Amino acid sequence: MCLLPLARGGAQDWDIGARAATAISGATGQTLRLSFEQRGRYEDRTGNTFGKDVDVAAGLLRTRLGLTYTPVPWLKLSGMAQDCRAPWYGPGAPNNVRDQVDWHEGYIELFPAYKRGFGMMVGRLMMLSYGEGRLIGISQWSNTSRTYDNARMYWRFARAQFEVLLVSQVKVRLGEFNRPVLGDRVWGTYNVFPDFYKKHLLEAYVLRHDQNRPGGFTGGSSKDGTDKLGVNTLGFRLAGPVAYGVKYSLEAALQRGKVGPADLSAGAWLAGLSRRWSVARKPLDVGAEYKYASGTANPADPTRSGTFDQLYAANHDKFGHQDLLGWRNIHNARSLTDLGLTKNAAIHFMYDNYWLANCKDALYNGSGKVIVRSASGAAGRHVGQETDVYGTYKYGHFTFGAGYGHFFSGQFVQKTTPGVGSTYLYVFHTYSL
Repeated sequence: MCLLPLARGGAQDWDIGARAATAISGATGQTLRLSFEQRGRYEDRTGNTFGKDVDVAAGLLRTRLGLTYTPVPWLKLSGMAQDCRAPWYGPGAPNNVRDQVDWHEGYIELFPAYKRGFGMMVGRLMMLSYGEGRLIGISQWSNTSRTYDNARMYWRFARAQFEVLLVSQVKVRLGEFNRPVLGDRVWGTYNVFPDFYKKHLLEAYVLRHDQNRPGGFTGGSSKDGTDKLGVNTLGFRLAGPVAYGVKYSLEAALQRGKVGPADLSAGAWLAGLSRRWSVARKPLDVGAEYKYASGTANPADPTRSGTFDQLYAANHDKFGHQDLLGWRNIHNARSLTDLGLTKNAAIHFMYDNYWLANCKDALYNGSGKVIVRSASGAAGRHVGQETDVYGTYKYGHFTFGAGYGHFFSGQFVQKTTPGVGSTYLYVFHTYSL
């Protein structure tokens, strides 16, 4: 189902979706709201996993239909179905690009409209993101996207929100109903102080990541508990203005716990600066950041681990637009420049440079899994560089875009893989209500 032909009109009269949503909302006194999204992306990826995997050219189609019912100010009910297809991919398309109609979101929220006091939510939630999503978030760029079964309670004050949460990522299961593996879960507290000090934001969190599925996650033995994972994360995020229009973002996290038989001691941090300029009366946003996540000094030692656990990270664009790498055992220098060409059109330039934090630990992908490892550390530290350029144009409820990215292999990739520099080319359109 494609709504692109509707774009030929010049006013909202042609936008049947928007008219239907407005009619439903108006007829029910704003208590029932319709949401809809239809996205198509056509992409070509070459040099996958630096030449280890085959090239892929495919279409990615995603359709969502949702309803939200708010009969009274203290109660909200929401549900959404999602259908994802991957034409031209072939019969072996994985579950991160295809999933026939399934329940993507469905939750109950108490006291959603209240700015102060108690509130809670339970059910399946799509739009679950904390901070900038580096530890718990979703990736809307992924065709199937991510959703969670969760329970959250929060207390809202004038200058703070305190929250306790329990979340478990829902696993896409081809040919059956999607459901989480509840033995893999994150729970704890995430607290936000939006005006901590002179317009500075503070977020502070204590999170526990447990994996205790029967059969184990870590390859150990269930008899002595070495098949389990238990990681405690203590961290914070600060953001706000500095001077002369410059803004900063700072995040740091320390981890202690067990990964199978190994004692874990790990950490990660981020520091970034950004500023808006004006070039020929057009907005130009320029930002730079540096990220680090620890690795294990001696992977051959089964009793010690130093590899940072990125939890349920949403890494899209945070390590390059191609989504090749994750926040584990890495140094990353990144710049992003956004130029507003018109009110509705913009072009974006991104540059990333990567090094391993520890030469003997692995290089990890966006989902935190091992890509390749040099056990002796002789392959060096430099992973490579990536450049990306992409543009977007908005017209009413439509968004159109296209982009291109290329990865230039560094010494480590050249010595441990075929060394092919991956490329990414795509065009997309989205209609959303």
